[in-house]
Amino acid sequence: MAAATTSRAARRMGAEDEKLVFETTEGIEPILSFDQMGLKDDLLRGIYNYGFEKPSAIQQRAVMPIINGRDVIAQAQSGTGKTSMIALTVCQVVDTASREVQALILSPTRELASQTEKVIRTIGDFMNIQAHACIGGKSVGEDIRKLENGVHVVSGTPGRVCDMIKRRTLRTRAIKLLILDESDEMLSRGFKDQIYDVYRHLPPELQVCLISATLPHEILEMTSKFMTDPIRILVKRDELTLEVKNAITLTRFPRLLIWDLMPTFVLFFHDYRESSSFSWQLKERSGSLIRYVIFMIH
Repeated sequence: MAAATTSRAARRMGAEDEKLVFETTEGIEPILSFDQMGLKDDLLRGIYNYGFEKPSAIQQRAVMPIINGRDVIAQAQSGTGKTSMIALTVCQVVDTASREVQALILSPTRELASQTEKVIRTIGDFMNIQAHACIGGKSVGEDIRKLENGVHVVSGTPGRVCDMIKRRTLRTRAIKLLILDESDEMLSRGFKDQIYDVYRHLPPELQVCLISATLPHEILEMTSKFMTDPIRILVKRDELTLEVKNAITLTRFPRLLIWDLMPTFVLFFHDYRESSSFSWQLKERSGSLIRYVIFMIH
């Protein structure tokens, strides 16, 4: 059932992808199938088992530069396949024969970091990828035990990751890939100092990939300090504009807008908890009059 749901969501994503226009570094051409990306056989098996049929637009353009070792700036919002893009590139570049942390993903929320870790473990299941979510709200002792046992990938929030590094529990000597997911959101939440603190503990020959829905000045400043001749994969600004009609607010979600675009509409939330709560309320309020098919995508 999960694979079928993923497959249906992927097909809808593909239809939306066709409407996007990208500005990319010269020489970057879209790769239209996973089979053409030179991925490991067990990784391909995991991708297709997960329910994916073809790469999304951002995956078509960003996967190859990342697995080829280039620094990458990718403009991608939630729902574009960015989390699975992160998962499959990380699974491709790590050496499973070594039980040291080789890839580090920083995310602005516990929910996103946890979701990324789950997708990595699912897609990398046939490769025996060991991943761990290093997030606040969980036992520090559990983090220490997992990290000391050895994992290939850590997905976490800046605060807890920084704490584990300073405790010398998260060893950084073998980390070769740093991915900053939803970078604009991390900066807006005040994580700038912690991100820089983490970066200072990483090896100098580091590959950095930055994923962000927007590219404000602070993001560009970060790229100049962290990255070397990055590949740029940017959605044209006009393609990011949504026409909002008949906007109303919910009293329990004052920041949330609903677009009267029946029978289909898209809602953006700050975190997974809000998304789950609203989904439940929508089903409860609609009763037998309206039945919504609801998908939650990070």
